[in-house]
Amino acid sequence: MTLPQIPAGEPHENPLHDTAIALWPDGAPGAKGDGATDVPTLSIHLPRRELSTGAAVIVNPGGGYHILAADHEGLQVARYLNRHGIAAFVLRYRLQPNYGIDTALADAERAIRTVRARATDFGIDANRVGMMGFSAGGHLASLAGTRSGEAEQADNDIDRHNAKPNFLALIYPATDASLFGRGGQFFPTTHADVDANTPPTFLLSTHEDLMVVPEHSLRYYQALQQHGVAAELHVFGFGTHGTGLAPGDPHLHRWTELLIEWLNQMGFLATNKRIAMSGDVTLNDAPVFWGWVTLLPDDRNRPTIAVYISQMSKGKFTLTQDNGPVPGRYRAQLHIVADHFGAPQDGAYSRNDALVLSHRSPDTTEDYVVDIDADTTTLSLSFYTQGSSEPT
Repeated sequence: MTLPQIPAGEPHENPLHDTAIALWPDGAPGAKGDGATDVPTLSIHLPRRELSTGAAVIVNPGGGYHILAADHEGLQVARYLNRHGIAAFVLRYRLQPNYGIDTALADAERAIRTVRARATDFGIDANRVGMMGFSAGGHLASLAGTRSGEAEQADNDIDRHNAKPNFLALIYPATDASLFGRGGQFFPTTHADVDANTPPTFLLSTHEDLMVVPEHSLRYYQALQQHGVAAELHVFGFGTHGTGLAPGDPHLHRWTELLIEWLNQMGFLATNKRIAMSGDVTLNDAPVFWGWVTLLPDDRNRPTIAVYISQMSKGKFTLTQDNGPVPGRYRAQLHIVADHFGAPQDGAYSRNDALVLSHRSPDTTEDYVVDIDADTTTLSLSFYTQGSSEPT
């Protein structure tokens, strides 16, 4: 049995870091040998304990189901995720021509189940395990998100776990066979299988990608939208196919930051769950006319809460469990973009620039701090400007 050789990294407190395991120690089902291409494996890469968020991502390198781009779409991705407190597991799945798509999907499902079964060993939350894939690896991740099912009745602890990821990151993925012409037989369509149970998904493509055109991501995104699944789609104007993290392209490399922001805003990097709540905000004891309320967490792994207050809101807002806060301490800010509609028909101005208030009143220099716990159901915020020299 051949396991991946991992370049030496920094010393780590968890001895499992930078090791590799076979997904089936006693031999994978349907294996035609015991060489490197016959033994599906996971290489394990863990963040430092002080950085750990408890989230985990299984990384599928691309390569058209014929090779694995394991460096820039595998190990280097894992290192990047580790720096952001996310455990990463690079999947070496079986490839054509010796193995078909169904075998690769079986490897992906076994990887998800293995990570969940050993969550304590890896220091992760079994309910925050995602899958990220590049190109064909993205196709495989989309298969896992749409065709993988519930836990099985099995005689081993691994296969008793659910095989569907909690979230997906599809990076220039193949999702529509019809866009490949004759080559589509190797990439069965996945967006047609999207339903309300498909995991929340982050998608990335580039306008210049002529190998896996952006329509793949667009069609998958449209299917997610139709079924009410949370999703975020980015199509960059520049960048070819197969760029991985794009370390040499400062523009395209920004997608990596957007991914981390999305994971954060979705709550996948936080230990506790979001809560629903309602509230109101006033300025000088009157309902805010038009602006934003922003709650900035003291923990970078909790999502920022941005509430848009329109002229029809009358200063009130409602947050659900999908977009509400994770319990903890926050700094409240108020952004005022308009004071009134003096003459709405002719577009009269009421404010030269947006007003930003970070303190409750001009009489204090302390941040406006609010504490939200799991039992909080309402939040009232009051800001004052009397006596200040703020511009109008």
